[in-house]
Amino acid sequence: MKTKPKLLTLSGSTRKNSSNEKLLQAIAREYAEEFSFENFDLESLPYFSAGLSPNEIPSNVITFLGKIRAADAILICSPEYVFSLPGILKNALEWTVSETVFSFKPFAFIILSASGIKAFESLDLIMSTLLQEEIPTELKLLISGGQGKFNENGHFTDQQTQKAVFELMYALTISLKKN
Repeated sequence: MKTKPKLLTLSGSTRKNSSNEKLLQAIAREYAEEFSFENFDLESLPYFSAGLSPNEIPSNVITFLGKIRAADAILICSPEYVFSLPGILKNALEWTVSETVFSFKPFAFIILSASGIKAFESLDLIMSTLLQEEIPTELKLLISGGQGKFNENGHFTDQQTQKAVFELMYALTISLKKN
């Protein structure tokens, strides 16, 4: 029996039951046959500190880096806070700067926010740098006005959004098969 690829999901939202968490849950439900899902709680990471020697890196950061290495693909879903990425997500990504854990790894991202344009541009730039390659258009998605896209149970209420997410996940599946 073939094992399912591991998809590590990261949410940039700090709010429990946020639209971003609902979206990740909807994706996990819909793609349970194709992927083994694991979400890493970014709140467990301490503030980034440059200049630490390898033996000074906190154990939960080592765990985080290990989860990225072990994943077959990564999916980030994040809101936009004050025209930027949430600090919790930026902090997590900063811990990976001196590593090559993201290099050439299948990756996709979704910005789900009221507007989201600046966070989308920022995450695209940061992740293209960490991945060491440009992110194809079909592997990045901006969903503006995210609050009304899901019901209280986390199910899609907007068919256009559902279609766009399914297209992104299909592209991620294809990207994974190329690696």
